[in-house]
Amino acid sequence: MNFPDTSFLCSLYRKQVHSPRAIAFMAKRSGPLPVSSLLLLEFRQSLRLQVRLHTKDKTRGFTRNEASQMLRDLQSDLRTKVLEIMPVDWAAVHQTAEELSERYTESKGHRLADILHVATALHLGADEFLTFDGNQKTLAEAEGLTVKV
Repeated sequence: MNFPDTSFLCSLYRKQVHSPRAIAFMAKRSGPLPVSSLLLLEFRQSLRLQVRLHTKDKTRGFTRNEASQMLRDLQSDLRTKVLEIMPVDWAAVHQTAEELSERYTESKGHRLADILHVATALHLGADEFLTFDGNQKTLAEAEGLTVKV
């Protein structure tokens, strides 16, 4: 089972350097890609932040129209089961995240969102983690997940 992080979703829904790899990965998949409500929240939040950045400085972020298209594409993929929201026991995920934080944060500097995504992947029984984020890759691999893409 694969579980993605926000960098993977961003590469699917906005043309970026890693987009060809993310799109190729999805083209080979059969069945929906599992996601969590937290992952979707962080993705949507990141779009809103990029719009704000663009509003303040046109050289940063991206337009509201681009963000809106990305959200429409995401909703379409949820509706057609390209992505599937998995039920998660958040108390169990938080406990795993606490353990990961205790083991790795001081020495490696992981962000809470990264820890929560890896903890969610572990909770759901994923064996492969989809990320383009080097720091998150380090954490996922330290916990025995194979990092793809």
